[in-house]
Amino acid sequence: MVHFTTEEKSIINALWGKVNVEETGGETLGRLLVVYPWTQRFFDNFGNLSSPSAIMGNPKVKAHGKKVLTSFGEAIKNLDNLKGTFAKLSELHCDKLHVDPENFRLLGNVLLIVLATHFGKEFTPDVQAAWQKLVSGVAIALAHKYH
Repeated sequence: MVHFTTEEKSIINALWGKVNVEETGGETLGRLLVVYPWTQRFFDNFGNLSSPSAIMGNPKVKAHGKKVLTSFGEAIKNLDNLKGTFAKLSELHCDKLHVDPENFRLLGNVLLIVLATHFGKEFTPDVQAAWQKLVSGVAIALAHKYH
């Protein structure tokens, strides 16, 4: 179980308050699909994913990215219970979708890159450390139902 200090919680919440969920979510999922093309197999019903520009402009990618980042918002509200917060999503991704749990870690790393790009100097080493802990905790929670 991941434990967050009061300071880490404060750092995470401060940056989260400035995040545009729609824009950041769409960019994060889009980049995941471009950088790690094998992840596209889970999105075969999303239409045109034939090029980076098609992926980044795809409305279904943007919509699902927003959904993914909205669930990160739930994680931030429940930092002391990530496993419980993601129990149903873990089950869905494990039992029904059969998503490789490594993809959760990859997505978290892409999110960090997007946040660093968007926030520049505000994305200090302290901020990165707190958010790295968050995305790692979310990846662990999402992988929980895997055997």
